[in-house]
Amino acid sequence: MPTTNAISRIDGPVLGDDDQRRRVINRLKRLEGQVRGLQHMIDEGRSCREILTLLAGIRSALNATGDVILEHYVQACLTDAASDDEVLHDLVQAVRLARG
Repeated sequence: MPTTNAISRIDGPVLGDDDQRRRVINRLKRLEGQVRGLQHMIDEGRSCREILTLLAGIRSALNATGDVILEHYVQACLTDAASDDEVLHDLVQAVRLARG
């Protein structure tokens, strides 16, 4: 069974560091703008190649943002309770979610 500290840290805030949280929020805001741009491109009737190129960039940026969040989660698990079966199970589940 995980310790109370491990549970609170793993189930706690997505990112503990304010600077790191701010960087992730900025990434998400850029992604939001790119998605709006994608919508405009479709409305304007832009070529499929242009749309697919932007879509690939959005997907890549979203995956990179997920990687930052997953890295924080993994570090929290390993720091707090790496030998605990329940925490390791949660870690495996998080990796599966991140992979899609």
